[in-house]
Formats: sequence, structure tokens, C-alpha cells
Amino acid sequence: MAKYITRPNGTEDVTPKTIHKWKTVETIVREAAEKFGFSEIRVPTFETTELFQRSVGETTDVVQKEMYSVTAKETVFTLRPEGTAGTIRAMLQNGMLAEALPQKVFYILSCFRHERPQAGRLREFHQFGVEMAGSASPYADAEVILLGKTVLDTAGLKNIVLHLNSIGCPTCRAKYTQALKEYFAAYTDKLCETCMSRLDRNPMRILDCKSPICGEIAKDAPLILDYLCEDCQAHFAKLQEILTGMGVEYTIDPHIVRGLDYYTKTVFEFISTDIGAQGTVCAGGRYDGLIEQLGGQKVPALGFGLGLERLILTMENQGCEFMDPNHCNVYLAPMDDAARPVAMQLAAKLREAGIRAEFDLADRTFKSQMKYADKLGTDYLIVLGSNELEQKQAQLKNMKTGEQRPIRLDEHFLEDYTELSLNDMFGDGSSLL
Repeated sequence: MAKYITRPNGTEDVTPKTIHKWKTVETIVREAAEKFGFSEIRVPTFETTELFQRSVGETTDVVQKEMYSVTAKETVFTLRPEGTAGTIRAMLQNGMLAEALPQKVFYILSCFRHERPQAGRLREFHQFGVEMAGSASPYADAEVILLGKTVLDTAGLKNIVLHLNSIGCPTCRAKYTQALKEYFAAYTDKLCETCMSRLDRNPMRILDCKSPICGEIAKDAPLILDYLCEDCQAHFAKLQEILTGMGVEYTIDPHIVRGLDYYTKTVFEFISTDIGAQGTVCAGGRYDGLIEQLGGQKVPALGFGLGLERLILTMENQGCEFMDPNHCNVYLAPMDDAARPVAMQLAAKLREAGIRAEFDLADRTFKSQMKYADKLGTDYLIVLGSNELEQKQAQLKNMKTGEQRPIRLDEHFLEDYTELSLNDMFGDGSSLL
């Protein structure tokens, strides 16, 4: 027998046994975003490579090492490594920034990065993200941060710390960049090859290097907070004041720079210690120059991305609740060929009423059907045989308690489900519908 083909390294299958966890987090993020006034947007899985080179930055790890690109008829396309660039491109191309501002959108999409797979970090991963374009106010920063916090709180996460920083604007960034060049110039014999290439073009990227040696050197590098201009200082101070007024706890972390070049001013991360070294569950910030950089007008913007795999993993580690898996409400067990079409007809009526119903499709024996119904987690069982068809009546059995109640198999069949609650049948106070 030929060996079956396995999935690519760094990808995961979502099977029916775990899909309820994905539905849980997708429901949480979607409902939270809509409560904050964000509308859903959907963008292509791949874009022209130039889009990510111009937005994410050619000196970033993402562009230099992690993108999946392909050439098709002399055009180079790249599977999206993140959601912001494609979303801003879509907002520009579809004229959304000419409408009432701020524009607020969210998305749930897959992203692709070629990096070493580990807990909570895959080569194909799924991201919930939000983007707000058209407000320079620190209240917008606080609003986006509050949305991220709302998602994490609704998921039931504990021990999540908000880390906050400002990486300034182009004005104060110029002085900071010069200070970094002077600092790292003393370590040119120790920096990795990638960081050496960054030293002249974008030394801030060295602060984000994953090399242990470069990371150790960067610990004593100058801090951006010491170089902020008056405007950036005032923006950051006001944001802190707003968050404090809203009762949001945070930690100032001057080492956060984020891994993408388009960020300016506010950057933040929600960090958990429950999934090892890769503890960032949600991260984002401002990118006031990105829209102009991609060919639009000068429009301030900000947002965040939240990895769904990491969210699920953290929820699992903390024992958070997920919605119940789908299971069979009613299983109809035909005893012979004469009962099979009746079982199919009754199942159709139940489904029309919103009830998950199944019947035997594999010509199982009665004993095998009972085992199968039990494996499905069935709530109720209806056995259909010649006696039941002749009398036009069957027994509805509660698979949890074993109690039974007669039901009609005529035109009144559905009434026994829609008009009677389970409290009438078994006293458990629930409803079948």
C-alpha cells in the first residue's frame, strides 16, 4: 500500500473534533468588533510582492526571510504574511477613504510566513485584525486597545499584561536612528550578517533580531522614549491618561518596536506567559504614514492583529470555556427497509424546524445503531419498526436518562417537538428547539 501524503510542515488540520473551538473564537472576535462599530472586509489571499516590500519594509525579517512568493507570467505575487497591507490597499482601491472617516474594518484571514514552526506559531496561521483609518486622536489608540482587551476578556483569559510603547514619528525617529547607529557601530564584529545589513538602512530592526547575541547587545541600546518629540510625548502621555481613566492596567515597555516598518507612535502587545517564549497574543499600533506610502493621501491609521491559534492555545492552557461541539439532537433508527424512507422523511421535518437529526445510512443492526447514536452524543432516539409504522406512534427516548414518551408519526409529528418543551417530557427545563 502506498504511503499517504501528509500535510506540509508548519500547517495544521482543523477536524470536526476541534472546529467548535474555532467557532468559539471566531464568534467572540466578530461580535466584539461589531460592537465597536467595525465592519468586516475580505481581501485576496495573495498580492503583488511590491505591496509588502513597500509597506512591511525590505529590512524586516518578514520580507527578507519569511515570504512565500511565486512568479506568474513575469508578475511576482506573494501569499499575504499579514493583513494590514492588503486591507489598506483595498480601502484605497475601493474609495473607502473618500467616505466618512474614520473607516473601521475587521477581518479573519489566513497568513503565511516561512519560519520555524513552534507552539502557537505556524507557517500558515489565522489572524483576526482590525484597521481604523482617519483619526490621529489618542482616543482612537485607546479604542483599538480596548477592543483587543474586550476580545481577550470575553475569551476568559487571565494573567494577560498590556505592554505599551511609543516609537515616535519620522521627526524624532531620525535622531533616534543616529543614536542607534553610533551605539551598534561598536559591535560590528559581533552582530549577525542580517543586522550588519540593517545598520545603515534601518538600525531599529536590530532591536527586533531573534539572534541571542544581537538580542543581548540590544539590551543596552538607547531607548526611543528618550528621543520623542513634544508631539509624540504629548500623544503618548494622553493615551496613558485615557487608559488609566478607563481602568486599563498597562506596563511601559520601551523595548517594543514591532516587526514591521510601517509602525509609528503607539505600539502595544498583550502578552501571556502560558504558551512559552511566544507569549504575544495580540499586538498592534499606529501607522500614520502607511496610507501615503501606498499612494494615498496623508491619512492617520492604526490597528492590531490577533493570532487565532495562539488565542485557542492560551484558552486551552487556562481552562477557558468553548462552545459545545455540534452533536446529534435526534437519531432515527429504522429497523427494516420499510422504515427507512419514513426515517428520512421525519429527519427532513426535524431539520426544517432547526433540529439536528440523523438516521441510519449504513444498514447497521439495531445494536450497532445504538452504539453509533451514542458515539454521536445523541440527545434523543426514535426507533422505527413495523409496529411503530402500523400504529403511527413511536417512543422518543432520552439517551441521557433512559426515559421515554410516545410521539405521533402522522401529520402531528412535528407538533410534539415545537409545542412541547422538554420540561413537559422529562422535567429538565430545557427546550428541544
